[in-house]
Amino acid sequence: MSAVGTSTAAYDLVHDGTAMLGRQLRRMRNNPGLLILTQTMPITMLLFFGYVFGSALAMPGEEYRSFLLPGLLVATAANGIMTGMFQAAQDTHRGVTDRLRTLPVSRAAVPLGQSVADVVVTAAGTVPLLLVGLAVGWRVEGSAAGAVTAVGLLLLFRFATTWVGIFLGLLTRNEEAAGQLGGATFILPLLSNAYIPAEGLPGWLRTVAEWNPISAVTTALRDLFGNAPVPQGAAWPVAHPVAGSLTWCALLLAVFVPLAVHRYAHGER
Repeated sequence: MSAVGTSTAAYDLVHDGTAMLGRQLRRMRNNPGLLILTQTMPITMLLFFGYVFGSALAMPGEEYRSFLLPGLLVATAANGIMTGMFQAAQDTHRGVTDRLRTLPVSRAAVPLGQSVADVVVTAAGTVPLLLVGLAVGWRVEGSAAGAVTAVGLLLLFRFATTWVGIFLGLLTRNEEAAGQLGGATFILPLLSNAYIPAEGLPGWLRTVAEWNPISAVTTALRDLFGNAPVPQGAAWPVAHPVAGSLTWCALLLAVFVPLAVHRYAHGER
């Protein structure tokens, strides 16, 4: 492809992607129930887990709530799979995707607009959770640069998981099936160190947890926020959490962006 052709394609992607971003944001604004549910659930879990489970663990009270908050942030980011899947399946099931496919729009623009809109909403929704975390004792113990890096890493992970969900939603093509399958993703944070330290898990389960991308990102956030040290003797993604998190995000994007764009462009063919 010539330089002019590449420049034109990039312009079309940005222009059309911005239009699709606006569409997705309006769509979310018109569905406040889903927004309220997705934004209040992490706060409810912080209060419930922090005050109920915290009394039963070796790190009670504020110490556990400081340990828990980064895990809840990452668990919420992993829900990009569920929201991406449901929205893509809903558009496909209702024929919206077929109509968009007939328009002179960049084939990557529609899934790109959905994923960027999801990140924007996630960034806004992170603020109330952090404020509640501050109210119950969580603090940024590290540097300001580390905290900014943590938030950036969190949003990158959300961006990556949303692409996973978009592909799966285009694959299922049914919003009811996508809702049921998406609900099953709640088990992913349970198989990680998001809620409890992985060091106390049985050998095989600890291995599963440490190779879960959620564990690497959670450990990176705890380290960057200064809430907990990096565990010793852990698997590579957890022992090197920032590098491990970036690697996981790169792998997810490298696999699912082309799959999602191809699935959107060609439908069931």
